[in-house]
Amino acid sequence: MSVTAYTRAVAALDSVAWRGIMPGLERTRALLAALGNPQVGLRGVLVAGTNGKGSVCATVDSICRAAGYRSVLITSPHLISYTERIVRDGSPVTETEFGALVARVWEAAEALPEELQPTGFEVLTAAGILAAREADAEVLVCEVGLGGRLDSTNVLDLGIAVVTNVALDHQDLLGETIPEIAREKAAIIKPGNLVVTGATEPALTEVRARVAQVGAALTVVGVDVPFTGDSAGMRGVVVDTLFDGCAIALRAPLRGRFQVANVATAVAVCDALRATGFAISTDDVVRGCATVRWQGRMDWIDGEPPLLIDGAHNPAGMAAMVASARELIGDRRCVAVFAAMRNKDVQSMAAGLSELTREIVVTAPAVERATPPADLARLFDPPAQVAAGVPAALHRARQLAGRDGVIVVCGSLYLAGEVLDLLRD
Repeated sequence: MSVTAYTRAVAALDSVAWRGIMPGLERTRALLAALGNPQVGLRGVLVAGTNGKGSVCATVDSICRAAGYRSVLITSPHLISYTERIVRDGSPVTETEFGALVARVWEAAEALPEELQPTGFEVLTAAGILAAREADAEVLVCEVGLGGRLDSTNVLDLGIAVVTNVALDHQDLLGETIPEIAREKAAIIKPGNLVVTGATEPALTEVRARVAQVGAALTVVGVDVPFTGDSAGMRGVVVDTLFDGCAIALRAPLRGRFQVANVATAVAVCDALRATGFAISTDDVVRGCATVRWQGRMDWIDGEPPLLIDGAHNPAGMAAMVASARELIGDRRCVAVFAAMRNKDVQSMAAGLSELTREIVVTAPAVERATPPADLARLFDPPAQVAAGVPAALHRARQLAGRDGVIVVCGSLYLAGEVLDLLRD
């Protein structure tokens, strides 16, 4: 069987997985320099935050495309295929294109000294930036991977910086408190940037401090830009906010009341783009919000039983998912399939999930960092049922839920991706 360019790219990324997470920008800067500094001159939006980054990125990208701009969207992690991480004009790059991008970045990396050899995420960041340059992207929308200050995406200065919100997550790397984590995330703000945030206190104080320190300009969503909205059930959310100083009423097919703030933030980001010269109209915003798609986040998959798949992977995300899931599920029997990574606050996540259902099947996706299911099971009362793999967990959940119940899949984007892949097959 022939080895494709995509297969070779995945094998190359797997070969450096042992490097793990290595905070710092020096390797990415060296890699981009070896590629001719494709990041120079790119314009767009760099988005940090604890939750909602992906939804905000997807909505901003959708609005920009509705306005007729050539766009590249860089997000992480992927659910099924690495190609999802680099989306050009609304479609993931092909496997062949992805393979070619990684091969070029890999060749550049091989010329660097050992101390500058990149991690897999740094290779992917460079590949996404290279794709944006070669697509002649008029707007690049980039999601920060972890934190901000030392994340490889922080080599970018796109003109607009966003901090969606700040909650406790990745404390082992970012700090034990909200202010400490907020400082790490706000460090993506560069001199002269237009900054949009939905953060509240005490994180907002840190964002304001960074803005003042570097001479940026800040818009606080919910303060400078008011918004209201609500869930529309299966149809998503309705949002009322401002754009270009005028009231605007929006609908977006992103399910869950928590998406109201994300949509309002995305609209404020597009208003900042407009202020920097992008020709984005009210109609563009309405159409972009109405057509946004973001897989693996409150995804409802019809069936007997149906599945609700959400990538909530920290306590704040879990609480938001549980509150929204109740509305969609109603009084039907609910069975959860749960998995989580070892570096997460699994105890708080388990406590949150227990507010939704006591019928839980725990498992582990095929990721080295996954928490052993037996350890997860003990966090629940009564103890959760243990399944050796994701297919077995899904089978057991279907047995428990019956045709009339609902299965909720949550705790990890890796779990969400494996389940979506199973359903696709």
